[in-house]
Amino acid sequence: MGLLTFSDPKLRNSRLIREMVFIALLVGFSSFSSSGSHSMVRNLHFRNLDLGNDQEKEIHQFRMLNRRHLIECPLVNRFVEITTDADNSPLRDEQNVTVTVSGILHPSDNDWLAMISPSHSSVEDCPLNNLLYKETGDFSDLPLLCHYPVKAAYLKNDSDYLSCKKNTCQQKAPDGSCILTTCSASLTFHVINIRTDIGFVAFANGFGAPCILGRSQPLQFASPNRPLYGHISSIDSTGTSMKVTWVSGNNASQLVQYGNGKSDKSAVTTFTQQDMCGAIVKSPAQDFGWHDPGYIHSAIMTGLQPSTRALSVSAALEEEVASGNYDSIFHIGDISYATGFLVEWDYFLQLITPFASRLPYMTAIGNHERDYIDSGSVYITPDSGGECGVPYDTYFPMPTPAMDKPWYSIEQGPVHFTIISTEHDWKPNSEQVSFGCPHSFFAKSGRVLFVIDIVKTLLFLEQYNWIKSDMASVDRTRTPWLIFTGHRPMYTSAAAAIVSVDPVFVNSVEPLLLQNKVDLVLFGHVHNYERTCALYNGKCKANPVKDDSGIDTYDNTNYTAPVHAIIGMAGFTLDKFSPIHKGWSLTRIEQFGYARIHATRNKLSLEFVNSNTRQVEDSLQIIRK
Repeated sequence: MGLLTFSDPKLRNSRLIREMVFIALLVGFSSFSSSGSHSMVRNLHFRNLDLGNDQEKEIHQFRMLNRRHLIECPLVNRFVEITTDADNSPLRDEQNVTVTVSGILHPSDNDWLAMISPSHSSVEDCPLNNLLYKETGDFSDLPLLCHYPVKAAYLKNDSDYLSCKKNTCQQKAPDGSCILTTCSASLTFHVINIRTDIGFVAFANGFGAPCILGRSQPLQFASPNRPLYGHISSIDSTGTSMKVTWVSGNNASQLVQYGNGKSDKSAVTTFTQQDMCGAIVKSPAQDFGWHDPGYIHSAIMTGLQPSTRALSVSAALEEEVASGNYDSIFHIGDISYATGFLVEWDYFLQLITPFASRLPYMTAIGNHERDYIDSGSVYITPDSGGECGVPYDTYFPMPTPAMDKPWYSIEQGPVHFTIISTEHDWKPNSEQVSFGCPHSFFAKSGRVLFVIDIVKTLLFLEQYNWIKSDMASVDRTRTPWLIFTGHRPMYTSAAAAIVSVDPVFVNSVEPLLLQNKVDLVLFGHVHNYERTCALYNGKCKANPVKDDSGIDTYDNTNYTAPVHAIIGMAGFTLDKFSPIHKGWSLTRIEQFGYARIHATRNKLSLEFVNSNTRQVEDSLQIIRK
C-alpha cells in the first residue's frame, strides 16, 4: 500500500493516496478488525491471517482436511452433543459463537470441529473432489469433503479437553461410583452474516481418516437481507462522484442516502454456479467451493465535494486511514484469494469494510481472480478455481470499458494511474492462436466459432491499444507523474522468478513505459518488496543518489527509464529471494508491510513500512526540477 501527499493547491485540496498492491489477504490489517476476534480465537479461517510458524503449520493442515475422505464414525457414540450459546437466538451480523462439544468418550488431539454453511451441506465422502481440487493446481492425492467448510479448529484448543477436566458422569454403579464418564470442549468461532444458515460438525480421527461424530442444529442469521460490506470506488478523476457497492440477501433495489438529503437507488446484480468456469469436470467454484453470493448492489453518489468523506458503517478503522490523510486505496490483484471457495469473498469484504467504506477502494485483477483453463486468460492455469473474474467484476465494479475488460486509468492530484490486466492479452499483434471458447455450445457451428475467433483476434489488440493511447494522452502539465500498475511483474529476483516473469509481456509492454516516460511501475504477484534502479531492457539506465537526508533520489529532469517496485509484501506468504543478486535490484526485503506514496508537483516519494514494527525500512524519491 502507499501514501501520496498533494501539496500544490492548484491541483486539488486532497493530501494522501494510499496504495495497496497485492494485498491478497490484507494480513497487515487483521489486528484492525472491528471485533478484534482474529487475535483471540484460534479457529482457522485459513486465508485471512498473519500467523506465526506454529499457526502456519495448522493452516497447512486445515487446507489438507478439505481433501479428506469423511464417513460417519463406525462406533456410534450416543452421548455426543453439539450445542452453542446462540441456539436460542438468531445470529447477529457479526459475533463470536461459543460451541460446546460434549459426550466424548475418549478425547484425542486429533478431534476437531468445523463450521459449515449452509447447515445441510454434505461433509461425507466425495472421492471425485480429489480430481476437482487438482484443477486448482494442488496435486495431493487427497479426496475433498463434499462441501467446503468455512472454518475449523482442534478441540484440544480448549486446554481442559485432553485432561477431561470438563466431564459428565453418564452411568453410575449401584454403589454410586461413576463407571462411564464423558468429556467436553468449548471453542469460539468468529461468525459474520453470510446470509445462509450455519452449522457445526465434530470429527474424530484427525485429518488422515476423519469420521463424523455429530452435528449441531442449524443457526439462522437475524437479518439475512441486511445491506452489508459496503465499499466505495472512484468512477472518474473528478473526485465529485463515487460508486458505493454492497452485498445483501435482498434482490429488490435499495436506497443510498448521502449529503444533504440526496439519494440514489441501487442497480442489482448477482452470479450463479452456471457463471463459473469449468473444464472437463466441474471446478471448485462450480461445485464444493460454491456459496450463494446473495445480491450485489451499486449506486452512484454525485455532486460530492473533493476531500469530504462518506459515512461509514464501521466503528473501527485502520489507524492510518482514520487519520483522514488519505484519498484512495489501491489493491492490484489477488484480491481475496478465494480461488473458487466463494464464502471467502464475504469474509474478505467484511475485513476491508472499516476502511473501504471510507475511501475509494480501487482494484485490478490478478491471476487468482481470472485465470482458468479455457477461460480466455493469457495464462492457462487453474489459479482462480473456476471463478474466471466473475465474482471480482461483480464485487468490484471499476471504471473499466466493460465487464471482463478490467483495465482503466484514473487521476489523483498530480498523479495519473494506468491500471492494466496482466491476465488479459496485452500483445501488440495477433500472432497468438485464438483459444477455445469457454461456452461449449458455441462450438456447435463452425461458422459461429469462426466469428468468435475473429472477435478474439480483435480483443488481442484491444488492451495494448488502450495502454498505448491512455499513456500517450496524459497531460503532464496537469498530472506530471505517471504511475503504471499491474499484477504480474516485469522484473523480480525472487527464487521463483522464472515462473513469475513473462518475457513476452516485458517485450510487448515495456517499450511503452519508456516511450511515455513512466516514472514509477508498481507490481504485485511476488510476495516481497523489491526496488530497482531506473531500469529498461534488463539494464540500469540511471542509479539514484543520496540526498542530504540519505534518501535514494532519482532525478527525472533528464528522464532515463522507469523505477520498478514490487510491493506484494502483504500477500498470502512471503517469497524468498534468489541467492543470485541482480545488478538492477537495489533493495530486497522479506517482511510483511505496505508502501506509502507522497506526491507534490515536483517530487514523488515511496516508503516501505514494516507492518509489524511500523518502521520505514526503505525510501526513495523521484524529482523533477
